[in-house]
Amino acid sequence: MNRPAQAVVLLLLGGSVLKASLTDIYLRYVKEGLRPFLVAAGVVLVAAAVATLWYDLRRRPEPAGASGHDHHGADHHGLNHSDPNHPGPDHHDHDDHGHHEPRVGWLLILPVLGLLLVTPPALGSYAAEQTGTALASRQTSDYPPLPEGDPVQIGLLDYASRALFDKGASIGDRRVRLTGFISTGGPGGEPVLTRMILSCCAADGRPIKVGMDGDAPTGLAPDTWVEVVGRYTDRVGADPVNGEDIPYLTVESWRQVDPPRQRYE
Repeated sequence: MNRPAQAVVLLLLGGSVLKASLTDIYLRYVKEGLRPFLVAAGVVLVAAAVATLWYDLRRRPEPAGASGHDHHGADHHGLNHSDPNHPGPDHHDHDDHGHHEPRVGWLLILPVLGLLLVTPPALGSYAAEQTGTALASRQTSDYPPLPEGDPVQIGLLDYASRALFDKGASIGDRRVRLTGFISTGGPGGEPVLTRMILSCCAADGRPIKVGMDGDAPTGLAPDTWVEVVGRYTDRVGADPVNGEDIPYLTVESWRQVDPPRQRYE
């Protein structure tokens, strides 16, 4: 791979990163707060590519006859460039432009193709069913009261943490509204409400699972997004993957909804 090819690959890679980070595609890979860093990385890659191309164009050899040679092949110092013992500047230019970098550099085109041609779905029920719940029973909590509203909209992680570690004391008899997708990761293989959480990126995504009793959704396919309204219950089940506790919610009503823009918590 020569220098112009390297610059083109860098340009494509930087453009792909910018395309993903300036749209919602980046949310499939990383947390929302990392967007400024992705934009900065894309700008740096594009700038490096442009600078490389500009430098390569500047250092191209001058046209024949423009370097001060006479018709006998000698310059003003009297050196004959046809003499192998006194190679002229053309010899160095040829060696310089004939140099190629290792072919392994072409592997940089793979992430470019991945970003341009493939848009993977967000982590869903399959990933959740293969992984145990992210809540560990050894954690502790000290939660403030829930915000105003009836029902109050909270995240699955917030509800599950309050239900397990606070024994529902900060929830009381309040009605809560939770949004997530259906997966079959319940203690008995029954559907549970699920949301994936990220520490950094999709590679470390883990599920938060909330079991449902009462008027729970039925007959829905995995990865169907629903909004449920219900109340705290002290029922707890064991995750079949890692044995950790899964809290439950007594569902009073539910409805199917479109997937949200930000699918991770």
